Amino acid sequence: MSFFKKIFSSEKKDSSLSEQAKQSLDKGLEKTKSTFFSKLTKAVAGKSKVDDDVLDNLEEILVSSDVGVNTTLKIITRIEKRVEVDKYLGIEELNQILREEIAGLLSETNTGEATEFVIPVNTKPYVLMVVGVNGVGKTTTIGKLAYQFKKAGFNVVLGAADTFRAAAIDQLQIWADRVGVPIVRQDMGSDPASVAFDTLQSAVAQNADIVIIDTAGRLHNKINLMNELSKVKRVMQKVVGDAPHDVMLVLDGSTGQNAFEQAKQFTAATEVSCLAVTKLDGTAKGGVVIGISDQFQIPVKYIGVGEGIEDLQVFNKYEFVDSFFK
Repeated sequence: MSFFKKIFSSEKKDSSLSEQAKQSLDKGLEKTKSTFFSKLTKAVAGKSKVDDDVLDNLEEILVSSDVGVNTTLKIITRIEKRVEVDKYLGIEELNQILREEIAGLLSETNTGEATEFVIPVNTKPYVLMVVGVNGVGKTTTIGKLAYQFKKAGFNVVLGAADTFRAAAIDQLQIWADRVGVPIVRQDMGSDPASVAFDTLQSAVAQNADIVIIDTAGRLHNKINLMNELSKVKRVMQKVVGDAPHDVMLVLDGSTGQNAFEQAKQFTAATEVSCLAVTKLDGTAKGGVVIGISDQFQIPVKYIGVGEGIEDLQVFNKYEFVDSFFK
């Protein structure tokens, strides 16, 4: 049994995404898949075996699909090694090889294996601080995450610590009302650390399971951002000693290489521990998930594959690659 078959076989996967989630994922990746495979079909037209021209074209396709240059080179190198072993690899086998090597790349980290919305055991409240520039879907992601966690039976409290924009506070309030979870907020211009402190105090008093803190998305001055996020962390730790348990960076998948740049900026400004990649349904740049996961070695925890409240799902690398090549 090949490596790919091993990691994708039903014997190896104890559980998988629900059928609804799989259908949502398939639909969300449609644009990426159709663009990628139409380019691949043109690249191999008239070819009978995988040669240098095919590999050059494949490299160009992967880069243009926003997989990223470094990750693309890794994938091409892996395929070249396969070609060296078998000089007569046919074009009809290229899809399978590509599938196996991308799966292998993603499987080098022990992440992306979740199938449900869960939190670490013996951590209460679990504190998640969310960062990201304005417009990437940060507040929407928080709202959908709150919905999923509540549906899973957790008590959730939201903190509106993006006090730089009144719209951010109001938008989070709308999501709190829609999902039916409490929110702690202050006026625009308030100290974000003060909001975070009040949120954690309220969460502890309510015996909450999960606290999600929204933060400002400004990147024009990295030093100010770094100082602000550090202060928010320090103040939270006065209430919950090891908070935050995760710092999640939200990236807009449709921006492609710009998402890589934002990841660089935020990982330099604060210790990002996980990622959420949004808006994959509206773009042909879904390959960015593969590249970001590989390049930053920060786990992609959630992906947004549609506008519906159910369309934020846990990132499962097996299901993702399976859907991509389906």
